[in-house]
Amino acid sequence: MKKIPIFAKHTKQKGKNMQNTMKRHPRVDVADVLRGIAVMGIILLHSIEHFNFYSFPDTAGQSEWLNFSDKAIWDGMFFLFGGKAYAVFALLFGFSFFIQYDNQRLRGKDFRGRFCWRLALLFLFGNLNASFFTAEVLVLYSLVGFILPLTCRLKDKWLLILACVLLIQPLPLYYAIRAACDPAFVTPAVPTGHLWAQTFAVQQGGTFWETVRVNLWEGQLASLAWAWDNGRVFQTAALFLFGLLIGRRGLFLKENLKVWNKILCGALVAFFPLYGLGNMLPDFISNPSVLTPLSLVVSSLYKFAFMLVLVSGGLMAFYRTRMQPFMSKIIPYGKMSLTNYITQSMAGAMLYYNWGFSLHDDLGITASLLAGMAFFILQFSFCKWWMKHHDHGPLEYVWKRATWLK
Repeated sequence: MKKIPIFAKHTKQKGKNMQNTMKRHPRVDVADVLRGIAVMGIILLHSIEHFNFYSFPDTAGQSEWLNFSDKAIWDGMFFLFGGKAYAVFALLFGFSFFIQYDNQRLRGKDFRGRFCWRLALLFLFGNLNASFFTAEVLVLYSLVGFILPLTCRLKDKWLLILACVLLIQPLPLYYAIRAACDPAFVTPAVPTGHLWAQTFAVQQGGTFWETVRVNLWEGQLASLAWAWDNGRVFQTAALFLFGLLIGRRGLFLKENLKVWNKILCGALVAFFPLYGLGNMLPDFISNPSVLTPLSLVVSSLYKFAFMLVLVSGGLMAFYRTRMQPFMSKIIPYGKMSLTNYITQSMAGAMLYYNWGFSLHDDLGITASLLAGMAFFILQFSFCKWWMKHHDHGPLEYVWKRATWLK
């Protein structure tokens, strides 16, 4: 029997409206696997960072093997997940938009206005998360996400061009070129030192309500300014568009796995020279107004390339190896990504901040990773139980019901 592609092309009929037999896209399991792995990586990174509270115990009397372990974990986790786990999360955000948008199109409805309302709800979820954790991304997603309904009717060619332009960090690239041509030019940056100092102060000595108040104002301003200065705004918008294109082309389906072979080869070829270049730039460029934005451009590109390696590797492991049953176990965790992302912020803040257990001075990097792994196992067990009895996670259900309020 000939297979009917899940991601059907738009069709037209003359004289009468099109009657679609397919009313919605079935859920793509590998997307939930990737989403679950990304959220797991985010939780482990946040754990060793003490949830953006860079206060650690004194290591002066610490054993050599523990010093080695701390450094290996820190460097290894940031190499593997730093800037990549969030990138996968953003890519899947754009992919999810396509699924929702096209499901409504198949029913003859326009989802764009409803998605804008959905972004407004995400803004509220983001601020709930931000009240506990200053470096959250949901507020950024809720703002940058408007690029999706604005561009979703563009042709694939124009979406790809726009995504590539955003990916190369056009503003930092302009700053680097201008500074190279004009030695007097100083790369602008948003002053955030005093904002981060206030968030650190309440993390170290503030009450719960003092921490919430500072996190929701100074913390959010600092986080959004950091995202702007570090290219996260352009990169996130690009990843949303790439995710939309992946959905359109059905690239997460097994029959399109050959495309990921090419992507994997291209990503590997690009990653190593870009990563090497990023490490070499400080040795050859002394002007910070050139070095800072140029390093940002290069690091953004090599992190994107490595993210593609992770995604393509995950897809191949899922579809071409015997690991699929094992990897499928994380699907419930991926389906509850919003719930897991927000509850890890609550638990992490309570674990390390002054208003909670204040363990920032007691748990080093190795111990913090173990704590993060333990919390992941706890969340995973809860998700596995919850999804046996429900179709959506708790916060996912609230988001869905609020999206469709009439």
